[in-house]
Amino acid sequence: MRYPNGKQYQKKETKKRKTSSDISLSAANRGMDLENDINESNEYYSEHDIALITKRPTPINIVKVDYSKGAKIVDAYFEKQSTTDYNGVYKGKYLDFEAKNTKNKTSFPLANITSHQIIHLKRVNQHGGIAFFIIAFESLNEVYLLDSSFVIHFYEKEKRKSIPYDVFKKEGILIKQGYHPRLHYIDAVEEKYFK
Repeated sequence: MRYPNGKQYQKKETKKRKTSSDISLSAANRGMDLENDINESNEYYSEHDIALITKRPTPINIVKVDYSKGAKIVDAYFEKQSTTDYNGVYKGKYLDFEAKNTKNKTSFPLANITSHQIIHLKRVNQHGGIAFFIIAFESLNEVYLLDSSFVIHFYEKEKRKSIPYDVFKKEGILIKQGYHPRLHYIDAVEEKYFK
């Protein structure tokens, strides 16, 4: 049997019953989609009037739209490079940060960061804002806040092509994970910048 799009039907494998070890494993790895976790946390912070943080949209230029089934973008390109993922306000201070994840257990590859992001975060620092990275080590199920100055230093001055995990343990702040908010990153911001 073929679907209208031409793809052939594939029979799905039957699911096996989950054991308690499967459930604890999935709980340990739940929601490591960092962007979704941050977005969910931002909603919580906004609803509880704690902070106002939003995801910065990537600017695109739409070339062609298909209106036959609603309005579907069929051709577009990025207008310019985006700066960082998130910005907003907490306790009267401007926050600006980039969220990245890695499957690496021993370091965070600097190739995941672009030069225009470094330039942008340096400018945020120069203007008195708070700039940082939220880095998820997926394999370890750990998420850290690391001040942008450490990342900028490694990016510009060190010969290494990565930031060792030990730097995160020493200089970063481990972000507590929970249910609501998913990532308690404002607690880490409070600890790092407001104590």
